[in-house]
Amino acid sequence: MTRKNLGRSTLAALPFLLALTVDLILFAVLADRLPDRLAAHFDATGDADGHIGRTWFVVNTVLLFGVLGVLWTWTVARGTFYDRAHGWAVAGGYAIAAFFGYLLAAVLFVNVDAADGAPAGGFPWWQLGAALGAGALGGGLGLLLARLVPAPQDPRTGRDPLSGERIALADGEVAGWARSTGSWWLPLSTLALLAAAVALLFAAGWLAALPPLVLGLLLLTFSRPYVTVDRRGLTVSGLLPWPRVRVPLERIESAGSREVNALAEYGGWGYRIRPGRSGVIIRSGEAIVARLASGRDFAVTVEDSATGAALLNTLADRHRAGR
Repeated sequence: MTRKNLGRSTLAALPFLLALTVDLILFAVLADRLPDRLAAHFDATGDADGHIGRTWFVVNTVLLFGVLGVLWTWTVARGTFYDRAHGWAVAGGYAIAAFFGYLLAAVLFVNVDAADGAPAGGFPWWQLGAALGAGALGGGLGLLLARLVPAPQDPRTGRDPLSGERIALADGEVAGWARSTGSWWLPLSTLALLAAAVALLFAAGWLAALPPLVLGLLLLTFSRPYVTVDRRGLTVSGLLPWPRVRVPLERIESAGSREVNALAEYGGWGYRIRPGRSGVIIRSGEAIVARLASGRDFAVTVEDSATGAALLNTLADRHRAGR
């Protein structure tokens, strides 16, 4: 890990470590005044309707801040956040840590001096507003501290537009290119959603089964998307006319083929929007990457991407020339 990455990781992990430390110290200070079972869940009126043992309260607190801290640290350290986006990403972690840290502290104070086996005093809902205020203050602190650690440099800064190959076409000659693409997670996700819909249909009725059914059918139509390059531009579509993503030729400056990393560059799979880039990322591997007139990149992972990018450059040249 480089020194810069270590600095970003430390900055991202710090609020979760601080919130965990404060809550554990507060628990230790108040331990003699806390019952064996703490009121930990409250209904709409603020009355306690769920309790948890003291040991499990500590375990859950450690797990909450531990899991959130690891995930947020990994996201900030490995994600593609540049300039102000880096600051907001750091601030988000501070806001979340401050919000949950305050809520857990408030729960401890609600349980102070409560008799064993008796319900704790009600949870005043103004505490939720106070927790939101603590989150806002934490986010502001995160923005200030983010300035101490330089944001990652945008790899596109100072880089020439993609200067990919061209395919020679005679005047009046028409050409197109199409490939299907896919990944292991698409059919598995489709099956999981449809199976969940069937299970919910029998367990809870059609109303509960409808959302996963609709989402599963939608994903099914897009489980083997088609990538097309023609006179209309770069198009990604499924078995049905919709959903469809199309980038017209007039928006394309140039295109090329390169390897992309789905997690490191786009934060996952599917239709992704990141600072300075977007795309349909089905898997890691070769992709058509189009530089748009706006300066952003649009990528589609697909085999034989070099051929598709070369034809896209030719057609974009033709469009600019008015041919």
